[in-house]
Amino acid sequence: ARPTGSSAARALADGVRQLGLAVLPFSKEAMQMRDRIGFLNRSIGDPWPDVSDQALLDRLDDWFVPFQHGVTAIADIKASNLSDGLLSLIPHERQRELGRLAPTHFEAPTGQRHPIHYDGDEPLLSIRVQELFGLKTHPAIGDGRLPLLLELISPGHRPIQTTRDLPGFWAGSWRDVRADMRGRYPKHPWPEDPANAAPTTRAKPRGT
Repeated sequence: ARPTGSSAARALADGVRQLGLAVLPFSKEAMQMRDRIGFLNRSIGDPWPDVSDQALLDRLDDWFVPFQHGVTAIADIKASNLSDGLLSLIPHERQRELGRLAPTHFEAPTGQRHPIHYDGDEPLLSIRVQELFGLKTHPAIGDGRLPLLLELISPGHRPIQTTRDLPGFWAGSWRDVRADMRGRYPKHPWPEDPANAAPTTRAKPRGT
C-alpha cells in the first residue's frame, strides 16, 4: 500500500536522497534564503547552519520530513514548506536576525532598493554609480562588519569597476573613470568630488 502520513514523508525523503536536492521545487525566494543562511554560516558560523547540498541531504529528517503533511508525491511538495523547513534550521530566537544580518536588499542614498546577491563567494551589490554619490562609508551588512562587493555600473548598465572600498575609489581611480565616462555618457553627472555630490537616478537637466 502507498504510504501515508509520516511514513509518506520519510519515503519522500528517501527519494530525495537518491535523486538529489535538484528534484525539490525551491522558489527563487527560498534559494535566496538558503544563499543568505549559507553566507552567514561561512562568515560567522554558529548558530547559522550549514546549508550545503550534502548538509541538507544529511538533515532531511530535521527540515524536510516534518513539513510534508499530507504530501504523498514529489510533484505535490510546496515551495513554501521548503522555505519553512530551511528557516526551522535556525534557532527560533535568532530567526529575526536573518533580515538584519543578511538583508535581501540595499537601500541606496536615492531611496531605491537594490537586491543583494548571495550566490557567489561574497555578497554582491550591482548598482549605478550615480546612486552612491554622497556616500562616504562603504556599504556593509552583518551589523556593519561584512562589506559588500560593489559592482559599479554605468548608465548603460555596464560594469565600470568592482570595489570593496568605496571611499578609496572616490579618492583614487574615480578620476580615470570619470574622464572615460564623461565622454561616453555626457548627459549624466560625473562630478569631480562624488563623495560630496547629490545621488541621483536621472540624467542632467537639459542645457547643463
